[in-house]
Amino acid sequence: MPNPALHSRIIGDKIPLVILHGFLGSGDNWKTLGNTIAANGYCVHLVDQRNHGRSFHSDGFSYQLLVDDLKRYCDDHNLEKIILLGHSMGGKAAMLFAVQFPGLVRKLVVADIGPKFYPQHHQDILKALSLLNFKEIKTRKAAEEVLSTHIKEVGTRLFLLKNVYWVQKGELGLRVNLKVLIDKVAEVGEALPEATCFNKPTLFLRGSNSDYIQDADEVLIKTHFPMATIQNVSNAGHWLHAENPNDFLKYVLAFL
Repeated sequence: MPNPALHSRIIGDKIPLVILHGFLGSGDNWKTLGNTIAANGYCVHLVDQRNHGRSFHSDGFSYQLLVDDLKRYCDDHNLEKIILLGHSMGGKAAMLFAVQFPGLVRKLVVADIGPKFYPQHHQDILKALSLLNFKEIKTRKAAEEVLSTHIKEVGTRLFLLKNVYWVQKGELGLRVNLKVLIDKVAEVGEALPEATCFNKPTLFLRGSNSDYIQDADEVLIKTHFPMATIQNVSNAGHWLHAENPNDFLKYVLAFL
């Protein structure tokens, strides 16, 4: 059976711009920036990728599956010549989509991720989420207290708590498909396949306090994306769009 359609929030009209969130995120993370981008003449699609947000859960999880989902989404919504923006995991999915369907993408924006392989580094976060026993946890405050035993950084905890929702009155749950994401977490670090190329305008944004994109990565980036420019976002780490939204937005709108 085919997978159900991806959930999305669509804001504005005119030029289609699709945003792909990062690992354990959702389109809602981009709502504020999406509204501002839409006000500048774009139809912004805030997509929840499979096993995240309000989209369907599946035992399958890989970048190729995320690309296949997005292709179906574009077909279902009659989207052609999109601008594609992706952060972290979403940036890797956006890169793979662009090299496989270059005719559908007019411009590409990649936020704080490169085409290279990344070792697993989400173990602590996934372990903390796996400790959330919602048979015992009945408030969001109690959920944060459990997360705080493993996640000391407040911003990260608040980001993760966005996945906690009311299934029904008195019952909390997680929007992410945690079991599959734990089983398939190695997929998130996979490199862009060799000998793939997207020869259209591309912007890589990297947080000045992040080590996801290093100076040495520029050669590989330019190999896959010959028209790429790399821009630093100051005073920002990996969540650069949340930590310095003003500069992030300034660079994106100038590129568009």
